[in-house]
Amino acid sequence: MPDTPLFTLHKTAADCAARRATLRLPHATVETPVFMPVGTQGTVKAMTWEEVGELGFRIVLGNTFHLYLRPGSERVARLGGLHRFVGWDGAMLTDSGGYQVFSLKDLRKITEEGVTFRSTLDGSSHAFTPETVMRIEHELGADIIMAFDECPPYPATYEYARDSMERTHRWAERCLAAHTAASTGQLLFGIVQGGVYDDLRAESAQAISALPFPGIAVGGVSVGEPPEEMRRVVEQTLPLLPTDRPRYLMGVGTPDDILDAVVEGVDMFDCVLPTRLGRTGALYTSRGRVNIDNTRWTDEQGPVDPDCGCRVCRRHSGAYLRHLHRTNEILGSRLATYHNLAFYARLMTDIRAAIETDSLLEMRAARKKTWQNNGPDVLFENR
Repeated sequence: MPDTPLFTLHKTAADCAARRATLRLPHATVETPVFMPVGTQGTVKAMTWEEVGELGFRIVLGNTFHLYLRPGSERVARLGGLHRFVGWDGAMLTDSGGYQVFSLKDLRKITEEGVTFRSTLDGSSHAFTPETVMRIEHELGADIIMAFDECPPYPATYEYARDSMERTHRWAERCLAAHTAASTGQLLFGIVQGGVYDDLRAESAQAISALPFPGIAVGGVSVGEPPEEMRRVVEQTLPLLPTDRPRYLMGVGTPDDILDAVVEGVDMFDCVLPTRLGRTGALYTSRGRVNIDNTRWTDEQGPVDPDCGCRVCRRHSGAYLRHLHRTNEILGSRLATYHNLAFYARLMTDIRAAIETDSLLEMRAARKKTWQNNGPDVLFENR
């Protein structure tokens, strides 16, 4: 733990559970609620690191499983750690590979000891245990590292979700032991599991909160369950978590989801949506999500979002963005991604300001009304 407080809570909203806080990490001081762009392979796809920082982001996420496969965590360590390797002076968080337990279900085998994966690159076998995951994350050197967990699928039976949750708790204790012994100074967060079952979520929240993790994540959501189920899990789980530690909702989400989760007291988010959708021609705007492939943009001389001040909207027309997308030009993906991340950065800035003035519920209602009243081309989708 650093000498200065990791997490300083400045304000809790008067009309909901939303919080404003500061997260002090070795490489950056981060204002929360915060959205973390996803840099799976050590890069936020289609962006330079200068552009990520230019937009105001001070923390990004890296993927332990994929960085372990390529270029290898030992190589990253020899080259000075992930920050130096990629050229990023902000903070970083690495996940643990728990999501790959879910997403690579046909390429893995789960035992009490850990998970054996077959490589997505060459089919070779790789054993991930709590201890090896800690070693890998230590070698990568991110500011925040995540405990190894099992992310269960949806749907899962009660018995499967319970067994998975209990295994995650045992793995959490093993991660803590290995991490404490290594004394790297990184911050290890625990992960609450339990599927969509309220009693399991409550049990997991209690078990993980009782362990000396400096931050706690809610995992196992946005894995195929209906949006209302995801929201219910968040609503039920957040009040059970300590108020003096950061709360991280993993893999979420859409602008709607973020607004709803902040209201419940979530501090940290990550999601691939703004970058992945940007590469497919879907752009977030103040009026909702638009598809730049639609013919309505063919002769549009103005920006895709007249209310956006990002350098893409200041310089380029909707017609030009459509042209780039239709001709598969790399610049189209770059500009769309930049714009989407600018939207997310501005959304989080507005959320923090609304918490300060106790107007978040009013802001959420106004934003959702605008997004929902602009036709099918611009509706935000929950998934």
